[in-house]
Amino acid sequence: MTDAAVAAAQEAVRALKGRIQTLDDNGLDLIFREARTFNGWQDREVPEDLLRALFDLSRMGPTAANGSPMRVVFVTSADGKERLKPALSGGNLDKTMAAPACAIVGYDVAFWQHFPRLFPHRDMSGSFKDKPEAAESGGFRNGTLQGAYLMIAARALGLDCGPMSGFDQGKVDAEFFAGTTIKSNFLCNLGYGTPESVFQRLPRFEFDDVCTIV
Repeated sequence: MTDAAVAAAQEAVRALKGRIQTLDDNGLDLIFREARTFNGWQDREVPEDLLRALFDLSRMGPTAANGSPMRVVFVTSADGKERLKPALSGGNLDKTMAAPACAIVGYDVAFWQHFPRLFPHRDMSGSFKDKPEAAESGGFRNGTLQGAYLMIAARALGLDCGPMSGFDQGKVDAEFFAGTTIKSNFLCNLGYGTPESVFQRLPRFEFDDVCTIV
């Protein structure tokens, strides 16, 4: 990493902060405050270029040493859904079959092998090579972070999300990740939701319930 590259990055941050400091209320509502989990979907395609734009946004979120362990299978075809179907719980079956896309969000426990490309200025592989517990922990933690970035990015691009953990992980891994070092984490239906499929918002903790300042 050259001094010129670092200087350019710092100048880009200064320019960004000079141009924008916060999202407006509409942006915050769209992504967080008024965003909801959807269980039903409009008959409206999510095109490949939008899925690519979604990933391009989500990949920019931070991960430890830029490890980027998230791996995603976007299930959009009838054949892909049939492959996924046996792994779904009963409550998640119909809505997933109806969703324009279902993201299988996984993580690669061999993510550290890509450090020469993703973190070239320092060899970080020794923290994970031949250390399966560390690789599992690091992959799962940072892959989960990236899965959250994926949902935030989806909402920012006008998509709705229906995240799920009700599935057979072993079946998904055998069907979609066999012969790899990738494991499934969670599923997230993507598309344009129907308001009729939304339930009332459940309670959330208040700051003082779960946070402290020391």
